[in-house]
Amino acid sequence: MLNLKVVSWSLGLLSAISFVLCVIYGLVVPESMHASQFLEIILPAFKWLSFWGFCLGLLESFLYGVYIGFVFVPIYNALSRRWGTSTKR
Repeated sequence: MLNLKVVSWSLGLLSAISFVLCVIYGLVVPESMHASQFLEIILPAFKWLSFWGFCLGLLESFLYGVYIGFVFVPIYNALSRRWGTSTKR
């Protein structure tokens, strides 16, 4: 059984860290090689790159990860109860 709180926080932090790495990559490479347009498409109201845009993108990324955890864990736990292997002898 997966713990909803642990998995949701883990996925939220993973998404936020990934967002920061994408922004750093976008600042390092030439504009023609980064995906600022992709971030603007998947993150509502995100604009490349202002302070408030960065904060909003970071928050949205974290919340997307938490949402995935909230959806994934109950499904996983239900399927694990239904089809998982039993530890009882």
